[in-house]
Amino acid sequence: MPTTNLPDRPRRPRADAVRNRERVLEAAKAVFSEGGTETGLEAVARRAGVGIGTLYRHFPTREALFEAVYRREVEGLTELARSFAAEERPLDGLRRWIEALVDFVATKKGMIAALALAAHKPPELMAYTSGRLHEAIAILLRPAAEAGLVRPDIGPEDLLRTVIGVCYVQEGPGWQGQAMRLLDVFLDGLRRGP
Repeated sequence: MPTTNLPDRPRRPRADAVRNRERVLEAAKAVFSEGGTETGLEAVARRAGVGIGTLYRHFPTREALFEAVYRREVEGLTELARSFAAEERPLDGLRRWIEALVDFVATKKGMIAALALAAHKPPELMAYTSGRLHEAIAILLRPAAEAGLVRPDIGPEDLLRTVIGVCYVQEGPGWQGQAMRLLDVFLDGLRRGP
């Protein structure tokens, strides 16, 4: 019986492979946030509970792992904005999202040297990040402005620059709490009305 040549379909990864990849990404985020990029990938594999071979099967280079963690965090922030917009009062959702952005910056600060090496296409990665974060902020800021809760002259770019600026001037243990205190002052200034 003749067989027809069907195009090869990419196989879906096995469930355990998907779980391992997610565990590696979670572990890498934690390790990079705590120890920066000088921490060995063995520490990431150990924390994820996988062998180093499993890590390299998913992420063949250190740079590929850094970029995957970075992109995953950006996507998570966008999804979080959608979730908060659907469930929260506009200003409460915006504040909670800003807290998540501060956490993202903490991860990014730990990865900054590696990202400079990893992003062999830095304009593409930076454009991707900027676009996704602007989208996320607009999801939360637009309803607050339309409801008359915040000043209409502040846009996503203004808010993003403020958060990033405040985060990057903070250093040392506990810097996230200091950053959020300053960002709360900014949010108070953003409100309209009494």
